[in-house]
Amino acid sequence: MKVLVINAGSSSLKYQLIDMEDESVKAKGLCERIGIDGSRLTHKVPGKDDYVVEEDMPTHQKAIEMVLDALVSPEYGVVASVDEIDAVGHRVLHGGSTYTESIKVNDDVKRVIRECFDLGPLHNPANLMGIEACEAAMPGKANVAVFDTAFGMGLEPYAYRYAIPEEYYDKYKIRRYGFHGTSHMFVSGETIRFANLPEGHQRVIVCHLGNGSSISASVGGRAVDTSMGLTPLEGLVMGTRSGDVDPAVVQFICDHENISVDDMLTILNKKSGVYALSGNLSSDFRDLSAAADSGNEKAQLALDAFAHKVVKTVGGYLGVMNGADAIAFTGGIGENDCAMRERIMKQFGFAGVKLDPEKNKVRGKACEISTPDSAIRVFVLPTNEELAIARETVRLA
Repeated sequence: MKVLVINAGSSSLKYQLIDMEDESVKAKGLCERIGIDGSRLTHKVPGKDDYVVEEDMPTHQKAIEMVLDALVSPEYGVVASVDEIDAVGHRVLHGGSTYTESIKVNDDVKRVIRECFDLGPLHNPANLMGIEACEAAMPGKANVAVFDTAFGMGLEPYAYRYAIPEEYYDKYKIRRYGFHGTSHMFVSGETIRFANLPEGHQRVIVCHLGNGSSISASVGGRAVDTSMGLTPLEGLVMGTRSGDVDPAVVQFICDHENISVDDMLTILNKKSGVYALSGNLSSDFRDLSAAADSGNEKAQLALDAFAHKVVKTVGGYLGVMNGADAIAFTGGIGENDCAMRERIMKQFGFAGVKLDPEKNKVRGKACEISTPDSAIRVFVLPTNEELAIARETVRLA
């Protein structure tokens, strides 16, 4: 079975064609600047030169048509015809409180995605455009929506409800949803399989650390807590996102700077995080590490604040689950920054965590990095959201 995985953004569209017989990627690519001058398709096939097409893409439907043309191209394609594509899996940011797991797309699914535009204003409209473009270009093919919020929908009410008047939950479904859910679902499951964790000993903490960062706690692959909330702004200190702040900070700055709440949210989302703490030096942790090594105190503060919040959150989840059987690092920082992993894990010596310094040098490769006598096993496990979406698509389609 061949599955086309689509991740549509407002002006971009990423794709992979995966052969589910062996879960191999046959082709992948990116459509850039959809609806903007200078549109470009970059199509990649293992073992071949990149195929680049510069052609106007006024709509997502045009982008999908160009993707299909590339996939069936005699020179750069990997299938003889579109008929060989059995189903399409779509990353969808928000399913609200209606959908708690992936689902085959129908009119009601599209209605809910549309109703969640205000919860995911940058992603949900684009996700829906991607679905409708595929429906138009490949009529009759099964389309599956894999919601980024689905993993967090398994939380108990005491974990997802905010302590605000109930009427706001009833009217607007204001609750903790959690994000990076597809990654957390994939990595928590892979941790159980990779570590061969037995039934009853599958308490896993996943640290998805990158420019956007989140942490989840799960038992048997089912989420019990997650650090992001109603939006991806809650939780850890991130690249340009503030993470947790006292809500009164918003009112205080709005009043004193005479700006709107919308303006303040832009600041918290795009001008805060390690970028702000470093004195606007960078949101890239590689830049911050280099600067800190050179004696830049603000860069060091940013790294300290990031690590502190990760430690605080992981420690809280150890309490929530009465310990853990495994901790997995994933994402750009989690998979590649061995110094940050060591810095975080050394704070859990009290819990019997022991890293192997040599094994911890690994970058971007699945590996156990703890010692054989570590009380909690620690892993690096690269995330693969596209494969997770493809697996869900096979299950449903």
